[in-house]
Amino acid sequence: MSALRTRREFVRTLFSAAAGSALVGPLLPRVLAEASSVGKMPFIIVGDWGRRGQHDQLDVARQMGRAAAASRAPFVVSLGDNFYDDGVASTEDPQWRESFEDVYTAPALQVPWNAILGNHDYRGNCQAQIDYSARSPRWHMPSRYYSRTEIIPGGKTVLMVYADTSPFVTSYAKDARMGPNVRTQDTARQIEWIERTLAGSKEDWKIVLGHHPIYSGGEHGDTPELIDRLLPLLKRYGVHVYFNGHDHDLQHQEAGGIHFFCVGAGSTVRPIKSLEYSLFAKSTPGFAAVSVGAEAMEVRLTAATGEVLHSVVIARTAA
Repeated sequence: MSALRTRREFVRTLFSAAAGSALVGPLLPRVLAEASSVGKMPFIIVGDWGRRGQHDQLDVARQMGRAAAASRAPFVVSLGDNFYDDGVASTEDPQWRESFEDVYTAPALQVPWNAILGNHDYRGNCQAQIDYSARSPRWHMPSRYYSRTEIIPGGKTVLMVYADTSPFVTSYAKDARMGPNVRTQDTARQIEWIERTLAGSKEDWKIVLGHHPIYSGGEHGDTPELIDRLLPLLKRYGVHVYFNGHDHDLQHQEAGGIHFFCVGAGSTVRPIKSLEYSLFAKSTPGFAAVSVGAEAMEVRLTAATGEVLHSVVIARTAA
């Protein structure tokens, strides 16, 4: 049975059940949301957000809640720089409440948040962000890098590799605040783990997520260390999409069959520097709403106003 026919029958069944009822009007948004999610795995992505509700963070959070409710997203992805300017000091740090718990209050956002670390998090206590997973029912950071396999309704699977990119940036080792944390990390070991994870993957979709961009037209631009060390693995093992933050904007680029999305606009934004290689780039607060189906993935870069600024459908290709 085709996905289109399945969706039509789903909608027809729900409308038949509601026919003649005074609840038809209130049920309509729910009916349409459920119909659109049949056979798909939705999720929300946001990066560079933790500013105690300031600098557009609250506006982005409200729209994230609406998008998550409409799609019934089962999880959220955080791309790092979770807490400005210097991460958190401990699991008791007030920032957990001021920048996370008291900001992302929408019912639809009370789902697991799969998080990674950014460079600003490396200025603080990285282990505290891992340890907070045991204290919060929704914060999920089992280690500095990890992977998860998600299942699309119907049986197709998605490998999501959550990388820890800050240790790869060589200048950080000399930074007074980040250096002590960065120098403890073995990047060769992480690269071996990423390659082993991708090489052994049997999943239908492969997504890699990191804080730093590989390619970017934003303020920070490309990350040469990731071009040299991570990009060859994405190409070799057929990764479909790479999501990142770090540059405070929304971007979409494509190179060599891989799509690159910057979603670093969870609070304050910065100017775009170059549009030369971008399919889309805009300096505006926002997030990404993603929906992965058996054969196609849709990514919607969405502003803090709720406007969908850029929407693209990516066809699944074999690795």
